[in-house]
Amino acid sequence: MQGKVLIVTGALGALGKVVSDAALARGARIAGIDHAPSQTPATAERIEIGGVDLSAAVQAKTAVEAAVKHFGRLDAVVNIAGGFAFETIADGDITTWQRMHALNVLTALNTAHAALPHLAASKAGRIVNIGAMGALQAGSGMGPYAASKAGVHRLTEALANEWKGKVTVNAVLPSIIDTKANRADMPKADFSKWVTPQELAEVILFLVSDAASGVTGALIPVSGRV
Repeated sequence: MQGKVLIVTGALGALGKVVSDAALARGARIAGIDHAPSQTPATAERIEIGGVDLSAAVQAKTAVEAAVKHFGRLDAVVNIAGGFAFETIADGDITTWQRMHALNVLTALNTAHAALPHLAASKAGRIVNIGAMGALQAGSGMGPYAASKAGVHRLTEALANEWKGKVTVNAVLPSIIDTKANRADMPKADFSKWVTPQELAEVILFLVSDAASGVTGALIPVSGRV
């Protein structure tokens, strides 16, 4: 991981912060991209690019180019940016489906599209997407979210085949992630069964590492103890 340059989208969120900090601790340099405003000044090891709507292709390209300009190269992209909605089909609205598609599929697609030429120039280009266990079989109220994450799964597989031999593309499929927001939403749940951000970060950073050079097109469940 030493010296590698990573873009982490959704870098200011619960999982994004953990992944970024873990990668920095292993010697990587991080360009964090987020819809939220930047919180810290740029350094030689880290830059935050805030106020970015990654569902807009032009904004995604501008952010990626800013990261490459700052560090001079790009080795990996971790697409964490996304969103969740629980809504039944009968009582819901089409706009929720559109919003989930934009937040989960378009953010990953646009960032990957902008980054791929730079990743191909690296000797170890990597993309890691965030899918979902819940997209393998959608339950009631999970339709919009599950459909969008299923789209991330298919995007991962398609990119892996298109760029085989140049860039590896994989996805991790978490169950419920143990975050403050999820605990607040589900206060009666058994939190000990959920996957922690740290556990998920370990799998993500393995897929970014040189040790994962032979892994591409994989959808890897990270389900904790559920």
